[in-house]
Amino acid sequence: MNDVLSQVLADLAAEGERLDALVAGLDEAGWRTPTPAAGWDVAAQVAHLAWTDEVAIKAATDKAAWDEVVLGAIADPDGYVDAQAHALAQDDDLLGRWRRSRADLRRVLEERPAGEKMPWFGPPMSATSMATARLMETWAHGLDVHAGLGAAVEDTDRIRHVAHLGVRSRNFAYAVHGLDAPAEEFRIDLLAPSGDVWTWGPDDAAQTLTGSAGDFCRLVTQRVHRADTDLVATGADVDRWLDIAQAFAGEPGEGRAPR
Repeated sequence: MNDVLSQVLADLAAEGERLDALVAGLDEAGWRTPTPAAGWDVAAQVAHLAWTDEVAIKAATDKAAWDEVVLGAIADPDGYVDAQAHALAQDDDLLGRWRRSRADLRRVLEERPAGEKMPWFGPPMSATSMATARLMETWAHGLDVHAGLGAAVEDTDRIRHVAHLGVRSRNFAYAVHGLDAPAEEFRIDLLAPSGDVWTWGPDDAAQTLTGSAGDFCRLVTQRVHRADTDLVATGADVDRWLDIAQAFAGEPGEGRAPR
């Protein structure tokens, strides 16, 4: 296992533990608390994470089981994933199931041969890419759970993985909207929670993006409207990107309304 994968897995575990600690003491009413995602209560948010972890394990270890998931998604492309989350949300052992899936997925990714990719709903993914995607989702759905329960959430430098995924998925965001991605790279400078500045792209890029890493990560996971961020776009292409950015696989989401 390489050092990058080891770090992402450690940060993924920390994000899971933070959310676990928030929900572990909830009663039934607490699990049924609505979150900012319309129609999704706390249980559905956690169930989605557990289900996706389980599916990732199937993708890595069980072709027949993975193929069955794919067929289900093809049969109901608009509702399949959501339906699985809402069904699993009724499981009396939801938290235990999520804990097991987190641990099992970590072990599977640790044991994955270097360079060997696994199938996924978008392009095939390496173990490091899968761990990064799981961290992104755990963090984003965790934001919704914190908001639903009225709990404060403090950003940490673990979101660097989310920011990196958001930057790397720029061209994908254009593609899922039927648009051609710009040929030129952007310069991106984001202020980290620790006070460091994280950068991507050439120093002399004509188009730039600046702002806080927390706001950028919320934007690319569609947890905030761009009007409610401190992000500053210089250049028409960057400005357009902020309207369509997404770090997750699948069709574009509806995003969040401005506050």
